[in-house]
Amino acid sequence: MKVPFARLVYLVLFLCAASYAVVALRGPKGVPALLEKQRLTRQIEQQNADLARQIERKRAHIKRLQSSQAEQELEIRERLKLVHPGEKIFITGEPDKP
Repeated sequence: MKVPFARLVYLVLFLCAASYAVVALRGPKGVPALLEKQRLTRQIEQQNADLARQIERKRAHIKRLQSSQAEQELEIRERLKLVHPGEKIFITGEPDKP
């Protein structure tokens, strides 16, 4: 049985193409790199969603401060550690260690 020359050439070409595909898919720009990029994309999308939630919470906080004088006063007193004359402040908890 003699194999025609054209069939042999096609077989060799197919084997070369298949081996090239295997090497290309397993290399640094192949399937592992694609999976890593997809993982990074999901991670960044999660971070973006978290940041969007934080922004929305801050916008709601700002809206509350704009609409309520009492909220503004409470925020200022809390941040600047201010007290009204005659108020007593009780500090609870352990003191900071130097």
